[in-house]
Amino acid sequence: MDTPPPNDPARPVARPLTGEGAPQVHWDDSAMRTTHANVCQVMGTREEIALLFGTNQAWQAGSAAVNVKLSDRIVLNPYAAKRLWQLLGQGLKEYEAHFGELKV
Repeated sequence: MDTPPPNDPARPVARPLTGEGAPQVHWDDSAMRTTHANVCQVMGTREEIALLFGTNQAWQAGSAAVNVKLSDRIVLNPYAAKRLWQLLGQGLKEYEAHFGELKV
């Protein structure tokens, strides 16, 4: 199903999630799972951004090859990806304010 362009009157209007009249969000974590990743790769097209998560399997420095076992793929539309980027940025600012600057 194609999404109408942003200026199309048939396109549904998104309601803000904050402020007066906003719906109350209930986070249901009953089916949530946790995975560990020490590697992340980002790929994208015009319609979607894919985040690939995995674990670096080369535990010894100086290895000739690095093997990354991919475990999870999260696919987002560009709007959700930008919101995630903003949320991650805010989370890292708070982390660094508490624990100190991360040097990468």
